[in-house]
Amino acid sequence: MAVAEAQLYTKVSNKHRSKSPSGLLESLLTKGFPAHTAQKALAATGQKTIEDATKWLHSHCNDPSLDDPIPQEYALYLCPTGCFHNHLEEFWKESKRQCGKNRAHEIFPHITLCDFFTCEDQKVEFLYDTLKRVGDSFSQCFPPSISLSLHASTSYLGFFIDDSHGSILKEFALAFSSEASALADCHVKPYLKQFHLTLAHKFYPHHQKTLEQLAKCINPKETCQWVAALYSRDMRFVHYQTLRALFQYKPQNIDELLIKAGDLIYVDPTQQSNVSEGWVIGTSHRTGCRGFLPENYTERANESDTWVKHREYVFATASRFFTQTENEPNVKLHGEVQNASTSRSATNVLSFQPRFSQLSQNASLRRGVLVIHHGERIDQVFGKSWLQQCLTADGKYCRADLNFPSTLPKRKDSVKQFECDPPLSCCGIFQSRLIGEALLDQKVTVSNVYSSPALRCIQTAQHVLKGLKLDDKLKIRVEPGLFEWTKWEASKVIPDFMTMRELAEASYKIDTSYRGSFPLSSLVPSESYEEYVSRSSVVIKQIITACSSDGVILIVGHGSSLASFTRPLIGLPARDSSDFAQVVRKVPSLGMCFCEEIKEENKWQMVSPPVKTLTHGANAAFNWRNGIMED
Repeated sequence: MAVAEAQLYTKVSNKHRSKSPSGLLESLLTKGFPAHTAQKALAATGQKTIEDATKWLHSHCNDPSLDDPIPQEYALYLCPTGCFHNHLEEFWKESKRQCGKNRAHEIFPHITLCDFFTCEDQKVEFLYDTLKRVGDSFSQCFPPSISLSLHASTSYLGFFIDDSHGSILKEFALAFSSEASALADCHVKPYLKQFHLTLAHKFYPHHQKTLEQLAKCINPKETCQWVAALYSRDMRFVHYQTLRALFQYKPQNIDELLIKAGDLIYVDPTQQSNVSEGWVIGTSHRTGCRGFLPENYTERANESDTWVKHREYVFATASRFFTQTENEPNVKLHGEVQNASTSRSATNVLSFQPRFSQLSQNASLRRGVLVIHHGERIDQVFGKSWLQQCLTADGKYCRADLNFPSTLPKRKDSVKQFECDPPLSCCGIFQSRLIGEALLDQKVTVSNVYSSPALRCIQTAQHVLKGLKLDDKLKIRVEPGLFEWTKWEASKVIPDFMTMRELAEASYKIDTSYRGSFPLSSLVPSESYEEYVSRSSVVIKQIITACSSDGVILIVGHGSSLASFTRPLIGLPARDSSDFAQVVRKVPSLGMCFCEEIKEENKWQMVSPPVKTLTHGANAAFNWRNGIMED
């Protein structure tokens, strides 16, 4: 146990424990669970049901910290519900689509009343009692509607609360903190600064205008019922990243973590430097166990996804605007509820949504740039010596594995030139076709196609076009300037690429009339990072200038292409070279970035790609003799 945790263990262990356990605790004690772990389970699940607590205890049976009485951290938020909340959720969704994720997306819409504080597991019920009593005492003076005004800066966007209403919220927060501190023997700090409801925080400055336009679609006077809600989180993982498992993973080694689809994983970014590429080490929120897991089995989750709602107090400020539907439970106004839900005003919701959908519709008419990393290359699977595995004694190509291409295109020079310019594997071809079909399903209109001169990129572009059913309508423009950072070429020379004639004879749909904006002869071996950044910036701007019509410009390049072509397009400076390398190594096959043009503002912005990245696992070579025939 860490020193800080040991000190906290001693402090908590010496505290006077409640002598009046709740009915839930008594039920767990009768099942044979120790009192301290039973109280821990109740606090971790919000003291809702005996089933939730029992499930938590069973899941955490191998949790090495199960007996450590580390308390939860609690916070009191004022949360909107009803139509106003629906509008905020639409803003959350649309701002993330158009401008990418910012700090506000980590947590749901709220006004902070009390910052996070610790409370011992056996005293959490005092917080519930306090919330009920203080809520009752303020129910009559709570404002019928809270006055909100929009405020914006280069890094913050949100609603500020009017001073008169803010003073009432301040008194409520002070009353709760004072009584909770006394009853639960904990230090509760009320939020006494300017009350606000954050819409966006720590975003790129060039997104400010777009975010403001989206925010102006929100009517702050819309129907809203406010709820004071008590949330908790695990204090040990406050500064960790949260990942969500996309797939189940069963450990192959003793130090690996068992995960199920949907599991949330805590990951400390400072502990990943010595972890093997493609893996992370984390702690499961569901089980408390720690171990290694494949990174491509996960996606980033929000900070608040692991939080637990305990109790909430609903203020009946807008009850006359709400109607109960047949499938919704009764809402206990002026009182404490655990899972209250309020009905929506269908008219208001429908009247609001077109304002965002109109923006989305306009966005679909804009020019877009879709930058895609090529598919799985053959040497990525079989190593640099892949060609030696498939050449016969007389130099002919022979397929050594089903993931080898069935044939290699003909070229005038030696077949050994493929060592520096490898083709796609069969899986890479399948990946590319699949992405094209997905783009077709999303009705993505590709108007121009550019590719790096590397064979793997040209093949990717060809099969993406086949999936889009555009292989007979669009031709690929081979642009030498799209080639990756030449410093990363192991041979330290520019590869001898196939000529346009050879590509055309091999049935690749090449635009032989196209003359690249950056001649192949201008590629410099082992170029500096500054030279590569400059080349990329010039090439992407020339491509944009050449393609003035609406539609999506498809660019097939390398892992480095996703950052080097999109950042100058949206006005961001180049990353530091060391950071750049770390980012590129995590770009998967067919990873993509998407930018769209905002003509009225004469700028480009990065938005979510039209399709999700393809994820798949490894498949090792199998020898049926090993383990089947042999003892």
